[in-house]
Amino acid sequence: MIFFRVTQNINIKTTDGTLVNYFRFKNPSNMENETVYITTYSDFKDLKNIFSKVDKDKYIPKVFEEKRVRELENFPIELGIKNLDEYKKREANDKLFFYDIQSVDIYKQLKHIKNDEIKIAFIGGIGVSISQIISSLAALRILHKKLKEIYKSVKFDLYIDASNNSYYTRDKQIYLTQDYIFNIFPLSITSKKLCEYDYFIDNSVKIEEIFDELNIVDAWLTKFGIDYKKIVDEDKYSVINLLKYKPQDSLLTKIQTVKQKGKVLLFHPYSANINKSIPQAFAVEMLKELILKLDNYTIVTTLNIDSKIKEFDYLDLSKESKSIEDFMFIISSMDQVISVDTSTYHISEIFMIPTVTIFTDKEFEKKIKYYNYVKPIYVKDRSKNLSKFIYENDSLTVNKFDSWKKLKINKIIKLLDSF
Repeated sequence: MIFFRVTQNINIKTTDGTLVNYFRFKNPSNMENETVYITTYSDFKDLKNIFSKVDKDKYIPKVFEEKRVRELENFPIELGIKNLDEYKKREANDKLFFYDIQSVDIYKQLKHIKNDEIKIAFIGGIGVSISQIISSLAALRILHKKLKEIYKSVKFDLYIDASNNSYYTRDKQIYLTQDYIFNIFPLSITSKKLCEYDYFIDNSVKIEEIFDELNIVDAWLTKFGIDYKKIVDEDKYSVINLLKYKPQDSLLTKIQTVKQKGKVLLFHPYSANINKSIPQAFAVEMLKELILKLDNYTIVTTLNIDSKIKEFDYLDLSKESKSIEDFMFIISSMDQVISVDTSTYHISEIFMIPTVTIFTDKEFEKKIKYYNYVKPIYVKDRSKNLSKFIYENDSLTVNKFDSWKKLKINKIIKLLDSF
């Protein structure tokens, strides 16, 4: 976490329209006030950039001495592995500042408070991408479950990056599918507000870098102070509650119509990461083969794969899939899924939908360690770059598509049939 103050009053608007107010520092006798702010390291960097664009000489976020705030009488207890003096260590380029810290026992940290009801603030979310957040929800749910064994009421409030997070609204919508999360707020948080909580957990870290040998659920459990080896594998699942979501009429009607015809299969060949995506030409051919070979299925997509395809057994929902909730609802309505390494298979696993996922990451087994409804196909990158320059030149790359040429649709269908 980063502790800081600002030199002038300024407001930052999040993507959902929420205003985060920053007020010029007032020197109090007690640091528990509304002009000392706390946020993640990534959000602090975003804030510095925004201030600089407005007026770099007038609006300046200045790092505050962390110790002065942490020593407040009402400052909450930090749970899990602690992250002290993060700013100093990061600025010193100490990349291992978090790595050497030993695992902790959250149960020993909880002994200080005897209340029946507790409130916990999370400074930062549990991932950046949809995949990271959704797969990490299992650890957050387990943490809440374990705390409920001790306290009658446990309220989680999440404070997530918002200063320059174009996905703030999307991330908030994902967290709102969790019944145990009480509120989601945009960072920063004031020291006065943080002192209203019993405990806090600092998520101002990239968990996949700290515990890169672990599955992401086990990594977060370790960060929270829970021994992941004592949690049975069957309990390491995420949950998404869509009961409060109401799909638009056009989307609902289209899905109901195709389901009346027979089975529906979602084909999702692209990822935000081009290296995880099926090359476009191969994706189009695979789509055509699926339509041809799966007679009793309607092939559904939320991507505009090929606007020329107008087959009876094909449904393009790219215009209807406008939000993360729309996307999750579409996946939940499928009978089967074929996807590349993206959020799709994390969501389909939650809804227990048989899914074949095509991976280009050789560490794919770690990602699906606790998944029961995902079967992998690994496509090894056999390309060789003849260019000696830093940039990639496709004309100097040989064997770039050899592995994709060897991927046969019959193999995928056979794997789907094996569920």
